[in-house]
Amino acid sequence: MAIGAHFEQTIRSEVEFSGVGLHSGAFVSMRLIPAPAGSGIVFRRTDLDNFEIPANGRNVAKVSYATSLMRQSVLISTTEHLLSALIGYGVDNVIVEVDNLEVPILDGSALPYVQAFETVGLKVQRRRREYLRILKEVEVRDGSKFIGVYPGSGYSIQYTIDFPAPIGFGTFKGDLAVGDYVRQIAPARTFGFKRDEAMLRNMGLIRGVSDDCAILVGEKGVENGPLRFSDEFVRHKVLDLIGDLALAGKRIEGHVVAERAGHAMHTALVQRLLRDRSAWELVHGYDHLPAHVAERKPAPRLQTALA
Repeated sequence: MAIGAHFEQTIRSEVEFSGVGLHSGAFVSMRLIPAPAGSGIVFRRTDLDNFEIPANGRNVAKVSYATSLMRQSVLISTTEHLLSALIGYGVDNVIVEVDNLEVPILDGSALPYVQAFETVGLKVQRRRREYLRILKEVEVRDGSKFIGVYPGSGYSIQYTIDFPAPIGFGTFKGDLAVGDYVRQIAPARTFGFKRDEAMLRNMGLIRGVSDDCAILVGEKGVENGPLRFSDEFVRHKVLDLIGDLALAGKRIEGHVVAERAGHAMHTALVQRLLRDRSAWELVHGYDHLPAHVAERKPAPRLQTALA
């Protein structure tokens, strides 16, 4: 499972999910299918003659409230939680079949995906995993918002949020290369302010939102608690970031810092990074990691992961 494994991996058998899309409110069935080494992550719209959209920076579409992919005017929306789970758990190659325009929101986190991966297990493939090693800083700024990636060992992330009350300020630091994802990041759910609900619905968004798929924040605090972590809000932003950076096409070896960023800035960083070929190189494996970390065994099966 560890992100530092030396070879590519896929899931051992198919897994299925169903539910509503967060923004469209449409019911969708989704199936994840094992894929050959070197395939990457590919979305397939089964309702549109199996049209395929690879998950990469070339296919990024709307990114205001979710990360969507588009190819030849065919859309697949709200991909970030699934992409985050795949990267965080160490799945390199998979076909994602969906029969509608949006990935189901499930419980608003990456936990259902991680639990499914733990149930079916992963298959190690005969192809060495490549990493995108950062050689120099690449940054994106927008007023007080900022995101940057820098040379460093592992895949470490430092994320800072600063929302209006009652969420406020928060910072989280973690490293995917040493197994922080499954218990520290995957269970963190998406969230929103109740005061923004009417505005977002008028924009045609959050038609599928409910108490079961998002943290709802009122004027006095969380309305559908308890939280899974005291700092669940910033942890979810890290979850989103990992999913968005998956669009670089390779796992990153470096250090990411984000302050008050969001999907648009996350994907802008991906595109800026890919345009600057002098900023990175492709390498095989986190060579600096001890063997017992690089080839870490799967974590114990999560029962709830909600302490």
